[in-house]
Amino acid sequence: MQSTHLYEKGHRWIAFGRDPRKPSGIIDTNQYLVVDGQRALLMDPGGIEVFSAMLAAVMQLCEVDKISDVFASHQDPDIISSLGLWDQTLPHARLHAPWLWEGFLRHFGLDHMEYHGIPDEGASLTLEHAELQFIPAHYLHASGNYHVYDAEARILMSGDVGAALEADGAPLFVEDFDDHTGKMQFFHQRWMPSNRAKNDWIQRVRSLDIDIMAPQHGRIFRGDDVKRFLDWFEALEVGSAIA
Repeated sequence: MQSTHLYEKGHRWIAFGRDPRKPSGIIDTNQYLVVDGQRALLMDPGGIEVFSAMLAAVMQLCEVDKISDVFASHQDPDIISSLGLWDQTLPHARLHAPWLWEGFLRHFGLDHMEYHGIPDEGASLTLEHAELQFIPAHYLHASGNYHVYDAEARILMSGDVGAALEADGAPLFVEDFDDHTGKMQFFHQRWMPSNRAKNDWIQRVRSLDIDIMAPQHGRIFRGDDVKRFLDWFEALEVGSAIA
């Protein structure tokens, strides 16, 4: 599984993905890790099928005992069906996830971690020094859903917003935005059901200082491509892929 550092000043942001050995027939996913001194946050750690590859990749960059917190943006299996295995690996950790999905997420296995339900208005988490914000993104696409923003690193982990459906082996970063929109359009029109929710999120996110927008599928946006995405998404009619 590939890994790359997105930020390395004081604390580290690491992106994982593009696993060439993942089983065929499952969607490719991006996972993220913030390491801050003796504490670390693992975000949307992936499905059960990629657990072993993800654990091996994480252990190359961070001692497992440092992972004090785990974040699940919502309840989908591609981001958190590995929960039961992480629960056994990180019994000391806390799981931060929408309060709405606790009864659903426990179906994946949760015997050791302490569940911290994020309220609808969002919350924050301070690791050793870094402060991270859980930004509401409800109905994009899950009815209880959050993104993670780091003001110091100027990174937004944007969950399914910004996601793209691509063939295995695609580059990790957006290289040609106009070409990339063709890989995002169907996903956003089909999985994002509410223009009102979309516009609420865009208004909230435009107030943030963002250098990197890191979605859970597809490629990562940098620099001016973040604004290009917000403009494109704002103009897109979502919830419209209806037969």
